[in-house]
Amino acid sequence: MKLTTIVTQLKMIIPIIVGTAIYAFGLLYFIIPNQLMEGGITGVTILLNYAFQIPPALSTFILNIPLFILGWMVLGKKQMVYSGVGILSLTFFLWFFEILIHRGLISPFVTQYDYILASLYAGVTLGAGLGIVFRFGGTTGGSDIVARICNRKLGWSMGQVILALDIIIIGASLFFIPKEKILYTFVAVYIASKVIDFIQEGAYAAKAFTIISDHAPEIADLITKEMDRGVTLIPAIGAYSKQAKYMVYCVVSRQEIRRLSLIVKSLDPKAFVIINDVHDVHGEGFREE
Repeated sequence: MKLTTIVTQLKMIIPIIVGTAIYAFGLLYFIIPNQLMEGGITGVTILLNYAFQIPPALSTFILNIPLFILGWMVLGKKQMVYSGVGILSLTFFLWFFEILIHRGLISPFVTQYDYILASLYAGVTLGAGLGIVFRFGGTTGGSDIVARICNRKLGWSMGQVILALDIIIIGASLFFIPKEKILYTFVAVYIASKVIDFIQEGAYAAKAFTIISDHAPEIADLITKEMDRGVTLIPAIGAYSKQAKYMVYCVVSRQEIRRLSLIVKSLDPKAFVIINDVHDVHGEGFREE
């Protein structure tokens, strides 16, 4: 295997390992000590821990073995390699943090009153861990594999499958934990989903301007001169007027929105301007990778 290939693989694998470490820490430091819940196969491992005191590392590994084999057979090697890395590293870190906790080297966050604080921190921690894992093409196994198989074979939406599994698992937890803990769990799950989206879409958000104007070339020149931003002129034809004109396309940071709007208005107050959210911007003037 070439050195460049190895480096490329490591750039994908190392973040997945880091992400599963953060996720495992959140489960053992915030979720389980406060009798909160999680969705997916992780939720099943938590239920088994609450009901029978089975270590999460052991149940995570055992439950994911048949799912991984099924995924390998149905989805293929390419889609399952990084999932395998995620499953193994999650199992390891659950075992590792359990040892640290049992030896008193880590004291979990336990509260009897401020469960909202535990939910918030659990959501941020779990979301950060999963967001990193998903961003680099990995998974923690479980319901994600089931959802992919159902999508491939039955055409079901992955989101709907995962949601259905989460509802069933979290609903089953009512037999083991108080219902108010379930409500706090929903807070943690919501926060986690937002953190996952934030990491997936990129920390650097920007705005894309699409400007339709009879003075498009002049607007483009002024943006280039005054803002030092790249601008693209796109040929277009008005559907009603049948007249040829240009559209201006430009991406700027949030701080530059007002400045660009003023430039457009100064040259053409009647210009038609569309502003869209842009996530994870790369290239000159923005983030470089």
